[in-house]
Amino acid sequence: MFRFTNMKLILAALVLVMVVGVRAQWYRFPGQAAGGAKDMWRAYSDMKEANWKNSDKYFHARGNFDAAQRGSGGRWAAAVISNGREAIQRSIGRGQDSAADQEANRWGRNGGDPNRYRPKGLPRRY
Repeated sequence: MFRFTNMKLILAALVLVMVVGVRAQWYRFPGQAAGGAKDMWRAYSDMKEANWKNSDKYFHARGNFDAAQRGSGGRWAAAVISNGREAIQRSIGRGQDSAADQEANRWGRNGGDPNRYRPKGLPRRY
């Protein structure tokens, strides 16, 4: 019984490594994910602070872009946070522009310049 439990643990660890990917440098993944979550939070905080009309797509793209620049872990964190947020918004009836938000999320996550969505007059500090 003891050996079977150890074998299951080893098998689970191997599957995790395969899921994350050998080329992803799996040992960096958790740090990248944490940094990506921090990037997403910073973009959200900046959006709230700026309180600028029509700026949400810019901040969506910027948060995803910054997180993805950290590596596969950051990209994963950005996708989980973005998809989760949009699912929650839709479930409470506030997802009218969900498709446009997701397009901005993907744009940034795939390396697109967030300034594509930058509204006119938004202070340069953002």
